[in-house]
Amino acid sequence: MGKLVSTLFVTLDGVYQAPGGREEDTRGGFEHGGWVFPYADDDFGTFIAGVFERPAAFLLGRRTYDIFASYWPKVTDPADPVAAKLNALPKYVASSTLTDPEWAGTTVVSGDLGKEVTALKERTDGEFQVHGSGALVRSLLALGLVDTLHLLTFPVVLGSGHRLFMEGAVPTAFERTGGSSTGRGVAINSYDLAGRPEYGTFGLPEDA
Repeated sequence: MGKLVSTLFVTLDGVYQAPGGREEDTRGGFEHGGWVFPYADDDFGTFIAGVFERPAAFLLGRRTYDIFASYWPKVTDPADPVAAKLNALPKYVASSTLTDPEWAGTTVVSGDLGKEVTALKERTDGEFQVHGSGALVRSLLALGLVDTLHLLTFPVVLGSGHRLFMEGAVPTAFERTGGSSTGRGVAINSYDLAGRPEYGTFGLPEDA
């Protein structure tokens, strides 16, 4: 049984849109693409390289898949820790419109998301990794299919853009299992899902 692990970059105000480049995702007139670039350092690179040491397969949303497929197949250096895994390992893309993916090793997931991802997890021996793909991650969290969430929070507020957790998100509790910060101030936190939130009320002291 595989473990579904999501790695996501977000701003302080929760935006995940277009972290990697100016023209990566301009939906809604978004003009802030490439906001990760100023914070990339050795600490950040070491964490990402470590993540890419562990995958057995990848699951991507359609938009992230298109972005990755336009870039990573062109990176042919076998020593590149990201390209080597992305190009060699099985890739699954959740899409109802993609029919003929050109990136080698790609399979389209177009049916019942919960059933298909559950079946893929059962067939995967190791980490079944999701990168980016914020809308897909929200759906997977709502279905209780994410085991671990690596959330990298960058010290910047953008004020616009697609946010990871929006109004109407399924209430979800997490257990923090690890964390660190980079030299340029990126907070790296790892969380395991812990079911639904618990609630309580702070009462006044008895002698008040």
